Parts: sequence; C-alpha cells; structure tokens
Amino acid sequence: MRNTYLLPKKGSYRETSLRIAIAMDASTCTEDSTSMKLAEFNSADPVRAAEVLKPCIDVRRWVETITAARPFPSKAALLRSAAEAAEPFTSAEVEAAMAHHPRIGERPTASTAEASMSRSEQSGVDPADAKVVEALAQGNRDYEEKFGRVFLVRAAGRTAPEILAALKERLANSPAEEDVIVARQLREIAVLRLEGLISE
Repeated sequence: MRNTYLLPKKGSYRETSLRIAIAMDASTCTEDSTSMKLAEFNSADPVRAAEVLKPCIDVRRWVETITAARPFPSKAALLRSAAEAAEPFTSAEVEAAMAHHPRIGERPTASTAEASMSRSEQSGVDPADAKVVEALAQGNRDYEEKFGRVFLVRAAGRTAPEILAALKERLANSPAEEDVIVARQLREIAVLRLEGLISE
C-alpha cells in the first residue's frame, strides 16, 4: 500500500516550497555529520555501526547486512557491499525509507546526522528562481497525485532545470516502472551518503 500525503492548498507556502525529496552528492551530505574512519567502523560494536549506517537509509535489513559483513578491506569494498545489499530494496523497505525524506521547505532542526544530511539535500534548487520553483511545485503536485508519494531524485550534479526535466519524464511512467526507479534512487542516495561518512 502506498503512502498518501496530504497536498497543501495551491498557492500556500508549503505548496510553493517544492515538495521534492532531493539527495545531493556525498560532499554536501555530511555537513555537521560525524564521519568515521574505515578501521573504526570495522571495529565498532554492532550498535555503534548501525548508528552510523541508519542516516544513510533507515532500512533494517540493509543496516544489519552491512554490519554483519565487516570487516571490509577497503572503502571501495564497503561501498560495493552497500550497493549489493540494496539490490533490490523491497516495496515495504522503499515505503519506509521514503518516510525519512522531507520535502524542500520542511528543513529539520534536529542535530542528528540524518537531519544534517536532509538540510544539505534541500539546497539543490534556488528558491529565487520563481519560474523553476513554480514548475517544480506543479510537477511534484502532479507526481504525488499520480503515485501517492513525494518525488525522489538523486540530484548530484544536476541543475534545477535538469531535475524538472527528470520529473516531467517520470510522470509518464507507470506505477510499476516508477517503483523500480525510486528503489534505484534510494540505493544511490544510500551509497553516496555512506561514501561521505566513511574515510580510509
């Protein structure tokens, strides 16, 4: 069953604040986040390791799989394992993970690693560009009405017009096609976040 989000009134602040979950590249996802050396991650107790992984994507199976697979000989091996563990995410895991992706304009104020990532992830669109802001807001409203969830995209290296183009293209997808794409986007987001948190 899909998550259903209440759509704010057209023209309201929330409506124009671009209800889009965007994940930026690893360099911007770690503002105020606690990074960790690979050796420290490998030797950390399972609870601590899980705490590091959860802000990347809070999917229990994914977190437990990576934690149990330690130690990793290199960061590349860790990232490879993280990608494999996320292939594929189940529908239930996707829905649970989506609940942790706030819309732009709803920036969390907590001091957690996940909140820090979310604040950074909401910086991909210039709110001063009124034309793009309006087009994205309308596109995302159409997306939510069709698919019952916020539009999710890994925005690393993409401009606002490119994000808008991706949104318009994906509006033509069937629900089944979009389920596959969203799962892939979540996988890419999780790996990029992990890449930004762990150093050699």
